[in-house]
Amino acid sequence: MIKSMTGFGRCELARNDRKFTVEIKSVNHRYMDVTIKMPKKLNFFEASIRNLLKEYMQRGKIDVFITYEDYSESTVAVKYNKEIAAEYMQYLNQMAEDFGLENDIKVSGLSRYPEVFTMEEIAADEEEIWKLLEETIRGAAEQFVQSRVVEGENLRDDLIDKLNGMLVHVDYIEKRSPQIIEEYKQKIYEKVKDLLTDAQAEDNRILMEVTLFADKICVDEEMVRLRSHIETTKQTLLEGGSIGRKLDFIAQEMNREANTTLSKANNLDISNHAIELKTEIEKVREQIQNIE
Repeated sequence: MIKSMTGFGRCELARNDRKFTVEIKSVNHRYMDVTIKMPKKLNFFEASIRNLLKEYMQRGKIDVFITYEDYSESTVAVKYNKEIAAEYMQYLNQMAEDFGLENDIKVSGLSRYPEVFTMEEIAADEEEIWKLLEETIRGAAEQFVQSRVVEGENLRDDLIDKLNGMLVHVDYIEKRSPQIIEEYKQKIYEKVKDLLTDAQAEDNRILMEVTLFADKICVDEEMVRLRSHIETTKQTLLEGGSIGRKLDFIAQEMNREANTTLSKANNLDISNHAIELKTEIEKVREQIQNIE
């Protein structure tokens, strides 16, 4: 099983007057780069979220969006600050005594003084919140992974088709190369047979020319290595796993062999097939960039 690096997953869960919505999406990236956008009150969960995501993905530019809604009515409470109220009363009594005034303070008046009553947010149950958040993240991550697998399977099938098409060009070049050497031998023979009278000298000259020509255009080693790379890529695709980096390296090697073949080719047919090989290899490399 192979996975694409492009994926999307979404999960929404509500329980005990709390609601989480998690969306995960990703695109290609050489490494794992995670960006998390969530309410500030959840920031202390960030390390746990990142560790959780590593269970489901290894590579990609991953964006995670988390929204949190709390519908409970007990999130804020009124707090009576007795010490502050006592200080107000102390100084009010002192003022009445110092200036001979009537202390007409009432409870309703004292309650309006700053900080006597304050509104405080009730500390949330972190364990309960994390339990619901983790469940929501896992739900989104599982959907995310499934979308990656579906696209990865499609990528695998498309790549294998392209690799089989490349083998057709390799087969042609392997079959055509000896024929070109033989054709060149006949061409040289026709040119020198009228110039040389000594049959042995003629054969030696032709043999030397053909040998030099064959060394120059021989692509046997390149075709053997290219065929091996193609078969290795197909086998790796069938084995699955996190194979993106390995396939990218093999694709570079295939491109190198195709370039060497094209540089050695002095025949139009082989040149055309070598160009087709390079074109297909570039397509394969582009597809491989999207494999985890």
